[in-house]
Amino acid sequence: MGGFPDCPMSAFAFVRATVRHPEFRRGALDMLNLSLGIAAWGLVTGVAMVKSGLSVPLAVLMSLLVFAGSAQLTALPLIASGAPIWVVWATATCVNLRFVIFSAMWRPYFAHLPRWARCLAGYCSGDLNYVMFLKRFPDGRPQPEQLPYFSGGVAINWLAWQSASMAGIALANVIPVEWGLGFAGVLALLGITCSMLQDKATWLAAGTAVAAAVAAYALPLKLNIVVAIAAAVAVGLGIEAVEQAQRRARAERGGQGEQA
Repeated sequence: MGGFPDCPMSAFAFVRATVRHPEFRRGALDMLNLSLGIAAWGLVTGVAMVKSGLSVPLAVLMSLLVFAGSAQLTALPLIASGAPIWVVWATATCVNLRFVIFSAMWRPYFAHLPRWARCLAGYCSGDLNYVMFLKRFPDGRPQPEQLPYFSGGVAINWLAWQSASMAGIALANVIPVEWGLGFAGVLALLGITCSMLQDKATWLAAGTAVAAAVAAYALPLKLNIVVAIAAAVAVGLGIEAVEQAQRRARAERGGQGEQA
């Protein structure tokens, strides 16, 4: 994936080369197809921040720094009710524990990058970036085109989210709650998710996640989300292990047949 620059001029050349890479455009186009759902959810979050009592500057700062819709929407009622800051932090951390799983899955691809680059990737990453990246590169081996693809995807994801979130912040007092934007955002993301279920393994993992989320709904701090993600990842890894074992068995039988 190339070395990282050590001066401003080489940094500019590195960024330019990344943006011009064909995989950057491919990653951007893949995420562009999902940007409507991302924007809908960002708009909902922007409106919710102001409706919860945050000032416009503070809402803008939260959107830029936190950049995590589920954590923001979970923390807002706690902030509005005057909950202790440690409760807000603990709740947001629990909701975002899924990114620990995402990071573990991304490690084989990006472990060789400098720490600052990995931190930047962690800030920019999102749920749909994770899905699209692993769909594009499922084998877990680092390749030169992975960083441009990832960069293109996260650029569109960040822009779609922040532009819609800023619009929601600006129009919060104009958009009525009765529009039901939260439900519209959920439906948009649900449609995007369903379009990605393309084989038996993904359908089984998704079904497991739904069942686990419903079964663990009574857990505090929205820990049912973490349970659902962990269950889905476990099922997905189990299916992958079974398929790999079957492929090895077929290859061994094929080799024995050739020897005979």
